[in-house]
Amino acid sequence: MSLREATIDRERRDLVTHQLMDESRLIRFVAAPDGTVAPDLARKLPGRGLWVAADRASIETAVKKNLFSRAAKAPLKPAADLAELVETLLVRRCLDQLGLARREGVLISGFEKSAAAIRSGRAAWLIEAADGSADGRGKLLALARHQVPQPKVCGAFSADDLSLALGLENAIHAVLLEGGRADRWTFEVERLAGFRLLSPMTWGGNAAEDPDGNSDGRGSAP
Repeated sequence: MSLREATIDRERRDLVTHQLMDESRLIRFVAAPDGTVAPDLARKLPGRGLWVAADRASIETAVKKNLFSRAAKAPLKPAADLAELVETLLVRRCLDQLGLARREGVLISGFEKSAAAIRSGRAAWLIEAADGSADGRGKLLALARHQVPQPKVCGAFSADDLSLALGLENAIHAVLLEGGRADRWTFEVERLAGFRLLSPMTWGGNAAEDPDGNSDGRGSAP
């Protein structure tokens, strides 16, 4: 069972809106012993969970309005830059997933190999360096539009980010193949979509649509 599937029908109440949401759409926090608020992205830390929607605005609101203290019924001191910290941690988790995918042989890198993976119909995600060549990216995006179903597109990371994560010299184009690792990547990257654009609308393709069909530059679930 994928991490995403494991959270389906497990709902928690968002501190900001008080709405019940699937856990996959929320970030868990816990009160640290020193009175600060610690993000628990892996959902393993002990203590009562304090749940906030996985987006920058919600976390900033929770900090500004002292909602963590109200929910915990204790004086807590969340960092002013808590949303930035969560984004940094999510980026690391996403890149770590890509590194694991490459070691498992389910992430293909390089233009020609990526093109072949898309043609095979097994591509779950096309991952493009945000600062890569528009020409090569455009060709792969055109190929991706002909795959059914279309792979999702991510351009949230620089070539340096991808190169470091994959242990490559100049990582620009990559394809994540369908399977369990792609499911885990999707879970992480969809949370990141609340903090940064997954790909610009100008890139085209279905990566510019959110799960409700609204064009906002985020990726959507497969």
